[in-house]
Order: sequence, then structure tokens, then C-alpha cells
Amino acid sequence: MANTPSAKKMARKIVRRTLVNTSRRSRMRTFIRKVEEAIASGDGAAATAALRLAEPEIMRAVSKGVVHHNTASRKVSRLAQRVKAVARPA
Repeated sequence: MANTPSAKKMARKIVRRTLVNTSRRSRMRTFIRKVEEAIASGDGAAATAALRLAEPEIMRAVSKGVVHHNTASRKVSRLAQRVKAVARPA
């Protein structure tokens, strides 16, 4: 348990920050899920549109410190590969 005033304040800040970061992470995952649902439906145009909306949201999470830059880049890259495969079937 925090004893000093500064430690108590940090504990309060951590609780608030956790709530904000959870919300940001959830929002990012929602956008990713929309892309994955479009890919699963096989609609290339919808998947491309969803990816265009998801990419800035993922990178926004990076700028806010919710996820690491490399993690976000990997997610965007893998989603883009899958969208490309749906948009141009073999």
C-alpha cells in the first residue's frame, strides 16, 4: 500500500491512466475486428475501406503509448497482406 503522498497520487494516476489505456486498446481492437470480419466475408472493397480506417487508429494507439510501434506495424502489415489476398483472389 502506498504510504507517502506522492505514492498515493501516483496510485490514483495509474488507475485513471489504466482506464484510458483500456478504452484506447479496446477501440483499436474494434477497428481490427471490423477488418477481420470484412476479410472473412470475402468483400475486398469493404476490407480495404476498413483497413484504411483501422491503420490510423492503430498508429494513434502507438502515439499514446498503448502499444509498441513494432507491434502496431506488424499488425498493420499482416492485415494488409490478408486484405490484399481478398481484394485480388488468385
